[in-house]
Amino acid sequence: MSSPTLSYVHGASSTPFLDTTIGQAFDRAADRYPEREALVVRHQSIRWTYAKLRERVDRCAAGLLSLGLEPGDRVGMWSPNNAEWTVTQFATAKAGLILVNINPAYRLSELEYALNKVGCRALVTASSFKGSDYIGILRELVPELDEAEPDAVQSEAGPGVGPGALKSERFPSLEFVIHLGSDNERGMMRFGDLVDAGTPEDERRLNAIADTLQFDDPINIQFTSGTTGLPKGATLTHHNILNNGYFVGEVMKITQEDRICIPVPLYHCFGMVLGNLTAITHGSTMVYPSEGFEPEAVLAAASEERCTTLYGVPTMFIAELEHPDFGSYDLSSLRTGIMAGSSCPIEVMKRVTSEMHMDEVGIAYGMTETSPASFQTAPDDSLERRVGTVGSIHPHVEVKIVDADGRIVPRGEPGELLTRGYLVMLGYWDDAERTAEAVDAAGWMHTGDLATIDAEGYGNIVGRIKDMIIRGGENVYPREVEEFLYGHPDIEDVQVIGVPDERFGEQLCAWIKLRDGTSATTEQIQDFCKGQIAHFKIPHYVKIVDSFPMTVTGKVQKFMMREQMIEELELREERTA
Repeated sequence: MSSPTLSYVHGASSTPFLDTTIGQAFDRAADRYPEREALVVRHQSIRWTYAKLRERVDRCAAGLLSLGLEPGDRVGMWSPNNAEWTVTQFATAKAGLILVNINPAYRLSELEYALNKVGCRALVTASSFKGSDYIGILRELVPELDEAEPDAVQSEAGPGVGPGALKSERFPSLEFVIHLGSDNERGMMRFGDLVDAGTPEDERRLNAIADTLQFDDPINIQFTSGTTGLPKGATLTHHNILNNGYFVGEVMKITQEDRICIPVPLYHCFGMVLGNLTAITHGSTMVYPSEGFEPEAVLAAASEERCTTLYGVPTMFIAELEHPDFGSYDLSSLRTGIMAGSSCPIEVMKRVTSEMHMDEVGIAYGMTETSPASFQTAPDDSLERRVGTVGSIHPHVEVKIVDADGRIVPRGEPGELLTRGYLVMLGYWDDAERTAEAVDAAGWMHTGDLATIDAEGYGNIVGRIKDMIIRGGENVYPREVEEFLYGHPDIEDVQVIGVPDERFGEQLCAWIKLRDGTSATTEQIQDFCKGQIAHFKIPHYVKIVDSFPMTVTGKVQKFMMREQMIEELELREERTA
């Protein structure tokens, strides 16, 4: 049992692991619920039953094998949310190919790094997204594409013959580029042609491969977006992500009757694991409102599709709640959901519960390297627990909170959160040094997050180690100050950072997004804080903004805010060797 005095918890559970591969789990869902809707993609007017989705997945898997790809080969996916993303996710899993999630926001240098880092043999790509010309970027990076015959000619020569001839000096591993559009693109293959390319022999080979796959095989690589250094490719197994998706659904009490609205990106764990894998392990329906986040599309999808479950990061829920037509949508079918991805403001959580009918909405905490979820609130947790913590430890998972010397701290004291169990990644692809820095000899994943565990075992994230502000020797956790400022009636959203100060070492700076039609000065914000929080927690600087610098997954990039303030205020940052 866990010690009641030390910050260590473990998720003892009588619920067994799923002992299958993702492909086997998907087939079980299709066998059990063939006529239930599996996938609804509103912006593509797609409604597929589990039987129809399986047909598309198997044809895609056979098509990939027809190119000569072998189990263990890497296949990149560079696209916003769509049906092809999901088909590729399950097709690669069934063929034993390692799906490489590529951020839709990546551009030339980032794409080049990702493809070469893991040695992708194939790339599935959208044509464009949000003004970015993916095809144009690829032609700039891979000029050899223009030297090939158009794929209309290649298809006459046989599946994969033309595209397989790609030999790129810049990308020595890349042989196949498959695009999602309907036009002929020189040197590329259409996704529709790939789905039709498999032969009966490829189908037989697919069935044979299924018997050889093991659940501990790597099946997915996701690049983590650090604030410094090059992205790291977290390598995850069937067992990692399939079980995490399953247990997330178990905590939420998901069943085959649930319809999960998924506006979060599929390239991220939130979409492809908590969304897609939670759905297929419970026979639920996946609903994609749009290819990228649009608050009105989410509200329309939740209402018209009678979704029971809605996912999002806090900024997404804020945008939905603040939409001018919010009141016109019937959200009464909603029951539950997950708010995750960054710190969840208590006031926003309360509004989601009351105004969006999501009485059982929960918080989940985790990271890409842990598949991702390790803490989650339960539907029967009190509102106080669901708005003030990240919940309890997940089944079959261990967590401890340690100090700078690696010693477990008493309950209630902050320290770094370490995670151990089935959910910890195999490692960073081809990067033993950084893997060893993240996962210690005892198997603990060092998250870099500052957290506490209370007497009942509930976790709370108080910040990032790198985000903690030290002002005049006092440790200040931005989350605490942010939660207080959310109580201001005119503040819609707020982010607190530390900026250099010659006297105190650091000072607090609050970036504040105000509600429409309101205004506030630095002095008014400071007056709101006086007498309510300690003087050293009161923001010294206040910047009124319309938005925050964000990643495509909705995470606020505080390092960019800090850099901007240093430049604006002409501050000098003390650096140590």
